[in-house]
Amino acid sequence: MAIESVNPATGERVASFPEMSPAEVDRLLEGAARAQRSWALATFTERREPMRRVAALLRERAPDLAKLMAVEMGKPLKDGVAEVNKCALGCDYYAETAERHLAPREEPSDATRSYVRFDPLGVILAVMPWNFPFWQVFRFIAPHLMAGNGGVLKHASNVPQCALAIEEVMRQAGFPEGLFRTLLVGAAAVPAIIRDPRIAAVTLTGSEPAGRSVAENAGRALKPTVLELGGSDPFIVLADADLDEAAKTAAVARTINAGQSCICAKRFIVEASVYEGFLARLSAALLAVRVGDPLDPRTDIGPQARRELRDELHGQVTQAIAEGARPLLGCTVPAGPGAFYPVSLLADVKPDNLAAREELFGPVAVVLRVASAEEAVVVANDSRFGLGASLWTRDPSKVASLVPRLAAGAVFVNGLVKSDPRLPFGGVKCSGYGRELGQEGIRAFVNVKSVWMK
Repeated sequence: MAIESVNPATGERVASFPEMSPAEVDRLLEGAARAQRSWALATFTERREPMRRVAALLRERAPDLAKLMAVEMGKPLKDGVAEVNKCALGCDYYAETAERHLAPREEPSDATRSYVRFDPLGVILAVMPWNFPFWQVFRFIAPHLMAGNGGVLKHASNVPQCALAIEEVMRQAGFPEGLFRTLLVGAAAVPAIIRDPRIAAVTLTGSEPAGRSVAENAGRALKPTVLELGGSDPFIVLADADLDEAAKTAAVARTINAGQSCICAKRFIVEASVYEGFLARLSAALLAVRVGDPLDPRTDIGPQARRELRDELHGQVTQAIAEGARPLLGCTVPAGPGAFYPVSLLADVKPDNLAAREELFGPVAVVLRVASAEEAVVVANDSRFGLGASLWTRDPSKVASLVPRLAAGAVFVNGLVKSDPRLPFGGVKCSGYGRELGQEGIRAFVNVKSVWMK
């Protein structure tokens, strides 16, 4: 089976790669395991040097790597450059902080001396998605290689050139041969790779079904996992919010990456007294978003990553309208080639509407009306997902009261939900478990080892 790269803006095939055979996979896993055994003994200073070189190479090549993302999954050039620079920031962050995050911790006991140390587990399998084809991978690479682990990447099959470009950057930065490798395989190959004894753990960012499959296979093999899955993030606008700033941020929060992000705001939950005012402002802000060719510097958002994903999104929108949602913008499939979908707005959505129950992975804003802040929290939590939440209020007492009650892995007050190398990232409920980034992220795949000395 071939792994193909198709330009979602034109539908044209731009590259094709043969899937690796089991023998090739075996060879790469053996090389990764061998390299990791030596890498585990390297000092933090020795690990730091190639990680810093990765950051420098990423910044140097950001324009070319951004073009690669534009062609493979439709990301506009300016967003691609920003993504690559964020990867460099993450590499620099862990190059500087890994030693501190993993420093042995002295603990009193009945021993003369007792302490806790954090040792690498081995080779980690990363199963990564297409929507942020560099950042998703580097938020795995930066902490876990600095912790002394090795890595093999099973990237999404529609971004093989991005996967190979990452491997090339790692090689040129001077990491040991084989320590990080890309596996050009399909999803059907993943269970056997998880079972391989040379794989110590698995991290996945992807869909809920993919997460369940990886968790099941890893569980049978008794291997730890970190899962970052889907989201239907609430964006709560209370009566005392700054409506202008909230609406401007909301438009970005819903359309970033053409709406193809787990932490895009998807449900806009607005108090009744400011509902119409917010809706008017949001509509105006969304109208200003330019959809177009991702290679055009003027483009704000490009196409959906694949035509079948665009068609699935439109099916959800059609069903939501049939269930009573009021279409205010977009909501139609444009003519012409590619997988484009217009910026869309659904108003007067009820909590039991499909648009409020399922994740809409595209630039479709869904607005719900609530009577109070109390009802807003109830509606926000009435979801099987729990990744991020954005809360808009100028009242510190409401922040103190509501933040602890929101079922989410992160709450951003008066701001856009985003990932940051310095802060732990992950969700609850069907949005997954475990954490990436921050101190919690680098400790996700280490052996927490107690040492007792007499």
